[in-house]
Amino acid sequence: MAGQGCGARRPAVACLLALLLTLTALAGCSSGGPGGPAAAVVSREIQTLLDTHARALLDRDEPAFRAALDPAYAPAALTGFRRLAKVPLDGWTYRVTGIDRTGDDRVTARAELGYRLRGHDRGPVTSGRVLDLTERDGRWYVTGDRPAEGAPRQLWEQGDVTTVRGARSLVLGVGQDPERLRAIAAAADRAVPAVSGAWPTEWAREVVVLVPGSLDAMGGLLGAPGSSYRGIAAVTTGETAGGADAPADRVIVNPEAYGALGDFGRQLVLTHETVHVATRAHTSGSTPVWLSEGFADWAAYRGTGRTPAQAAPELARAVRAGELPARLPEDADFGFGGDAEALARAYEGGWLACALIAERWGEKELTDFYRAVGAHPGRDGAVEKALQEVLDTTPEEFTAAWRTYLGERLG
Repeated sequence: MAGQGCGARRPAVACLLALLLTLTALAGCSSGGPGGPAAAVVSREIQTLLDTHARALLDRDEPAFRAALDPAYAPAALTGFRRLAKVPLDGWTYRVTGIDRTGDDRVTARAELGYRLRGHDRGPVTSGRVLDLTERDGRWYVTGDRPAEGAPRQLWEQGDVTTVRGARSLVLGVGQDPERLRAIAAAADRAVPAVSGAWPTEWAREVVVLVPGSLDAMGGLLGAPGSSYRGIAAVTTGETAGGADAPADRVIVNPEAYGALGDFGRQLVLTHETVHVATRAHTSGSTPVWLSEGFADWAAYRGTGRTPAQAAPELARAVRAGELPARLPEDADFGFGGDAEALARAYEGGWLACALIAERWGEKELTDFYRAVGAHPGRDGAVEKALQEVLDTTPEEFTAAWRTYLGERLG
């Protein structure tokens, strides 16, 4: 089973972090003891240092990169520098958001890292970082660089990176056999046109896939415990309703759960996750999870020939046992780490709600409905208004039609 996972919740956390960092910056920073340099001057000096440091990384200029490093930290930093040689970077920036003095000649800088992958990212991936710096002879040197609290690690912090380019995909892996990465790239290449057929709205028509070495490493890329994603084959990160300037999406594969699937299941997972990449700009806080996950499953199953009974076995068992659901799945029904069968029924129910719309009203109406819900200014009334304006029905009528549809297809 696949899903957006914490990718759907991370934008809210990122927004809160950004707000806190902004408030801290506005409040000013401690300049240390008497006679210390003004915080604004220190901030400008460190920003200039990090700008030069980032430029050296992009230019693959190792001497210039080393020049910003404290000698004790240089070996660790140069390991990352060399690992990044395998990653096709098109941008790398640090934006200092706050400075805390930790000693007479030491500070900790809070910064936002932004990077882009060449040929794939319209906007940067952003992540909070904490950098430790020390001053010697009037010059600052980096002594440490780590994720901010709650922020994810980056793939190259986990080991040497293997890069595989597909026709419509880029796959980056750590601790993975290159043949496996090539197979994932081929599946991602197949997913892109399949998604475009279901979602004709403009999107990048490319996908970036990260394949860490383990479940725990997957959790590290998401800033959460790996156990939260046990049994989840892949998730998509990204900022909802960000438009063309939103941070870039990443599909992150759970190598354990994905590896346990057959060919059909692997293709289904990557197509499902690619739908989330394609629909990101039209997915917002107004979009219920049953719609975002149901649409992704509908697009992934579209054209596969799988019947509802084959694709929704848990819900089919419930319907045949006389346990027809009374309502559409709620967001809480999609929580990871709970009842696996209940989670499966939630996904299956969302998929069949979207299948109903496509079958009864039409595929165009389904995509129009999805966009209309996401464009609403808030959750309250979003589905109700879109049902009325796009499908000319009400929530009560739609729920009744969905329940009848379940009985007909699964009973």
